[in-house]
Amino acid sequence: MEAKKMKIVGALVAVLLLVVFINVLWVSLGVSKTFFILAGVGVALILGVVVWIVIKYASSSSDDEASTTTTVPKQQPAALEGEELRLQLQYSFLRKVTGLPTRFRYEALEAATDKFRVLIGRGSSASVFKGVLDCGTPVAVKRVEDSDHSDRVFRSEVAAIGRSQHVNLVHLLGYCIVPRSRVRLLVYEFVDNGSLDAWIFPARGGGGGGGGSRCLPWALRCRAAVDVARALAYLHRDCRSRVLHLDVKPENILLDAGFRALVADFGLSKVMGRDESRVVTTTVRGTRGYLAPEWIVGSGASEKSDVFSYGIVLLEMVGGRRSIRLAPGEGKWSYLPRIAAEKVRQGRVMEMVDERLVGAAEGAEESEARKLVCVALWCIREETKLRPSMAQVVDMLQGRMEVEAPPPEGNMLILDLLNMEYMSSAAAGGRAAAGRPRQPDSPTLGASGYFCSTSILSGR
Repeated sequence: MEAKKMKIVGALVAVLLLVVFINVLWVSLGVSKTFFILAGVGVALILGVVVWIVIKYASSSSDDEASTTTTVPKQQPAALEGEELRLQLQYSFLRKVTGLPTRFRYEALEAATDKFRVLIGRGSSASVFKGVLDCGTPVAVKRVEDSDHSDRVFRSEVAAIGRSQHVNLVHLLGYCIVPRSRVRLLVYEFVDNGSLDAWIFPARGGGGGGGGSRCLPWALRCRAAVDVARALAYLHRDCRSRVLHLDVKPENILLDAGFRALVADFGLSKVMGRDESRVVTTTVRGTRGYLAPEWIVGSGASEKSDVFSYGIVLLEMVGGRRSIRLAPGEGKWSYLPRIAAEKVRQGRVMEMVDERLVGAAEGAEESEARKLVCVALWCIREETKLRPSMAQVVDMLQGRMEVEAPPPEGNMLILDLLNMEYMSSAAAGGRAAAGRPRQPDSPTLGASGYFCSTSILSGR
């Protein structure tokens, strides 16, 4: 600004000198030829000085502007980096507060799992590894295998549980997508006590189907039943978009350090609009023994399909055995729902309770066992409209809603389908293979076109 003033003053002084010079010439020489020559030279000199000042001012102004524009880009990246860092910190804070999944770098998860060294579970579409994050948080890192439906499994899990927040749902901490690769990773909280199947089924050597010899006390089984019912009721009723789990089974129910139940594994789940009543899929996926009849026959799945699966799990928690098993040497299926229906009508419900709990110091009570069995039998009604909602199941289990007498025995369509499969296998010359001794209570009896998965978050 000072330079500008100096140039303006200089121009005015030059003009003033020009006026004085012309006056002096006029007084000295008068109006003559010499006067005009000298006046012309003086005017030219003064105008030259003025033009030089103007040009100098214009060039200096452009230099100032250029210097300004060149310094801005030098300062802009630093300013933008600082602003970006501030926004990232705010976003990370919001993610932590709201529970939104975080995107992890592959290198970070590779280091957390010690290059995926400790395998704690494996299913048909994924493997799960134990790890510890830099902050010390133990995690279960699920690596979705590269297969035809790996992307669908990944999207299903993120869509179903990424926005869901419930105390009885396993917490999705984050995910990892490797660019230009089909590697997909999901990061879950690590659940201490593994899956429910290891706690309710006897060891295989003892004739059960679970992988462990631990026995969950009766009171904790009842509490776990309520926990799972609450989680499913939340998915069906309280989410912005309703979620169908479609693979409810003991392997997909985890027990934390306090033996609270957490529903896990949403690889087969479906997200429904609130105005939709059911979903129809071209491929039936799930686990034998837990699939609802309407889904098997192609009528589509609804929230009542999860209710059916829950009813089967509830019977298994009471009975301490798989719902379906091939009776050794008899060539026919033993179906727990049919046994339960007979026992409860005969008033002998304690005969179907897990024998490890009968007579124990804190064992099963007959009234409580009857209530759980009756609720389960209503849940597995073959007509979907006769099944209760999961919210009603919660009310019945907690005593806010009366549990009706056991329903009339249905046609047991599932048992008919299993027997038909067994007979067709025998007729095809596969009786020896079908009757070959297997581990009793196996959850995957005969693949037969169904997607029989094992738990992908289980410690088995």
